[in-house]
Amino acid sequence: MADFWLTLACSFLVRYDPWINGLFLRVEHLPGVKEFATRASLGDFARSGDARDLRRGLGHYIRNGYGGSNPATQRFGATAQTAGSLGYTLYSTASGAADAPIDAAVLAGRSTEEIATAIIEAVRPVDGTQDAEAERAAMHDAMSELLKEFPEADLLNLSDVEREFVIEKFTAIDVARRFELDVGKHLLERAPTATVAMSRLKQMRAYIAESVAAAFRRLRDQGRTLTTGRVASVVQAALRDTFEVFEGYEE
Repeated sequence: MADFWLTLACSFLVRYDPWINGLFLRVEHLPGVKEFATRASLGDFARSGDARDLRRGLGHYIRNGYGGSNPATQRFGATAQTAGSLGYTLYSTASGAADAPIDAAVLAGRSTEEIATAIIEAVRPVDGTQDAEAERAAMHDAMSELLKEFPEADLLNLSDVEREFVIEKFTAIDVARRFELDVGKHLLERAPTATVAMSRLKQMRAYIAESVAAAFRRLRDQGRTLTTGRVASVVQAALRDTFEVFEGYEE
């Protein structure tokens, strides 16, 4: 009973004493405090695999790591622009446009890997930055996913459905890859075994991929589709929608 009254008194002071409340606010903004919240939630997820801990970690990551969904969307602006370039490259190549970034005739008969590499080079050349490497890897993985889902797909002549699949997968994979680069080491360190760690990473990637896919579906229901010339803006909207959902997990 004494503990109850002590807790109640402390809560009252924090709520009504401006000095104490200000002190707590200053502590909250100390370097490392917000990062600790993200790591704590992800540490719990690494150990338990509980999706609630993963959601809390994503919430802290967006709200505290980036300052909210709007700054996070701006930070991922390059992802949207690269998605736009990818969409145009795939469309212009399939339609035989004169200004297509790659020459389909030159690549005819080449292996799927060679064609994928040519597409990646045209869309996001190597520039030595971590962002470029992450996006290049995401494009490669997205095209690999496409060929698993549509084994007969021709990378030089994709249908609208196949092209949208690649763009959505690229977006989801890039978001997951950035998250993994930022906090993946902590997750791996907190998992009880290496096998469990890999399982948690797979679970995290799948959750982010489904969240991004759900954002695209909501936009599609609103009539906003990945048509040529609108790809970057639609991807940006999907990212903002996804990050707003993540941000809400912390509340």
